[in-house]
Amino acid sequence: MNATFAARRPFPLNRLAMGALLVLGAVTGAQAQSLVEVYDLARGYDATFLAARSQYDANLAKAEQAKAGVRPQAALGAGANWNNRESSADSLDSTYNSQNLTLSGSQPLYRPSNRASAQQGELSVDVARAQLQAAEQDLIVRTTQAYFDVLAAEDTMTFVQAQKAAVAEQLAAAKRNFEVGTTTVTDSREAQARYDLVIAQEIAAENDLRVKKLALDQLVGKSGVSPRPLATPVALPPLQPADPQAWVQQAESGHPSVVQASKGLEIAQLETRKAEAGRLPTLDLVGQYQVARAPSGSSSIPGYVRNNTATVGLQFNLPLYTGGAVQNRIKETLALEDKARTDLEGAKRAVTQATRSAYLEVLSGQSQVKALEAAEASSQSSLDANKLGYQVGVRINIDVLNAQSQLYQTKRDLAVARYNVLIGGLRLKQASGQLVADDLQAVNALLAR
Repeated sequence: MNATFAARRPFPLNRLAMGALLVLGAVTGAQAQSLVEVYDLARGYDATFLAARSQYDANLAKAEQAKAGVRPQAALGAGANWNNRESSADSLDSTYNSQNLTLSGSQPLYRPSNRASAQQGELSVDVARAQLQAAEQDLIVRTTQAYFDVLAAEDTMTFVQAQKAAVAEQLAAAKRNFEVGTTTVTDSREAQARYDLVIAQEIAAENDLRVKKLALDQLVGKSGVSPRPLATPVALPPLQPADPQAWVQQAESGHPSVVQASKGLEIAQLETRKAEAGRLPTLDLVGQYQVARAPSGSSSIPGYVRNNTATVGLQFNLPLYTGGAVQNRIKETLALEDKARTDLEGAKRAVTQATRSAYLEVLSGQSQVKALEAAEASSQSSLDANKLGYQVGVRINIDVLNAQSQLYQTKRDLAVARYNVLIGGLRLKQASGQLVADDLQAVNALLAR
């Protein structure tokens, strides 16, 4: 027993793992970008968001077009004609020309349909604003997800490399013990198999890290983006408010999809008013000023004559029969109004369900983090106990390797769980329609400086 104890030296697994973590932390922290910095880059480069912003500008211009129906209209017209007259009845054959210049204008006085269209234009601005808000919230979540995906891949790489170093030391020790005859060849082969497995895991982790970094670079339009890791010790913020109904109430009133559906219902109601206005009269104020120059039509007045004519009046129009178009248009808009009302109710139900689900996911994530923190401490204790048992001969090599793998798997799961809680908090705000760019500051404060 004494010889066995002397041959089985304690292995510096903790120091190797800590060294790998410190090295990666130093590399990651050097010239790293914060989450807010990465979001600013994505906001100026992401094609989906830029397209949404361009669509927003187009919607604003379209809304202004709808107001033209209640505003004055003016037009300027001009004409010139060249004429050649040949007559066999008299000797008045001649060549002459005439010119005219006309300035006309109109002002709608009573056009209910145009007024409803202008109101629809104002509502469409609110719809466009809600659409842009939804695109911005989506960009915030996508950026945060890509940011923490890289951090999670880096953590996996770190833990795999730390496990590789520990398994390599275990393999070397098993070979030494076999050479001196204190263990069987089984320990050496088990360590070699575990080492080969870790090599395969390292290759997969390297590839996954490359893919995640490419995705983040593609999002921000910049290569070599390096996210900052979470500062240690990690202290996740509590969920506020802690009442799911409060989140649901916010969602039902302020979520972009609910706003769009609500404004869509109002637009549909105005469309019905426009259809009903099809059987109402219209009244416009019209005016015209014309300057015309032409040859005199009287032989007593030779040469050209210029006439200046100004007219101002009212133009009234009352549709008497439209072939049933107005009545059927009203039926159509009433059906579309019912559809818009149903869409609004569906939007409220959808955001309510999404908000409750997001709330439960955050709570579950927080509980998972606490459980994994306890599991990490237990796994560390289990590894220490197995190492000690291996040194005194009551544990075998595979026991140490299994305990070691469990510890690093727990560390990976804990890191991912923490990232998921932070992302879940943002998704909850997105589900309730309250997510804004300033919400990234709270997450940014948890990152290493």
